[in-house]
Amino acid sequence: MTNAAPHRDRARRVDARSSAARIVAAGRTVLGAGEGSLEQIAAEAGVGIATLYRHFPNREAIVSAVLDDLLETDLLPLITDAAASRYPRRALLDIANRLIELITEEQGLVTFASNFTDVAVVALERLSDSLNPLLKRAQEQGEIRADLTADDIPRFLVMGVAGLALPGTAPSTRTRFMALLFDALNPANATPLPPLQTEEGDLRTAIRNVPHS
Repeated sequence: MTNAAPHRDRARRVDARSSAARIVAAGRTVLGAGEGSLEQIAAEAGVGIATLYRHFPNREAIVSAVLDDLLETDLLPLITDAAASRYPRRALLDIANRLIELITEEQGLVTFASNFTDVAVVALERLSDSLNPLLKRAQEQGEIRADLTADDIPRFLVMGVAGLALPGTAPSTRTRFMALLFDALNPANATPLPPLQTEEGDLRTAIRNVPHS
């Protein structure tokens, strides 16, 4: 008599992965159209709300998964292609501008989670290793200040996201002010960066504490 339990377990795992992938795809569709709800995402994915909650217990979990998918499919290839760029600082700026575009294209992504900044920092931290070679080359060429680290880049990018990925921000405004932000990375006449104090709050905490009207 054959044991069917391993087959059933594999089938469950495959079905779970399939359901999660459908929910993430539905999240991109619903949030890309603007404001939505968990119920709308579940309906778009063709699953019940209980199934959605098994995979993603809250709005932040959905936004995190959608953002991860967004970065992996649309931003990581750009980072990979930029690795051989002759102008690494320019490549980093292009990556930053593309990140802002991607997030603003998903119109409801920023407002769906109550702490989008926190979710964005965590997602971008996972790209630090991919961005580090580009940062090092830019520093070697004297295009970016030498005291910047790969861990600084996600927080720097989220500063741009927090200020420039708001609904209604004109593309020319995003490009203009991202260029202005990147001027802060220029090594010429730069003031040495003070060390981070680990016991102090970070950018995520500060932005979460800003009162909303």
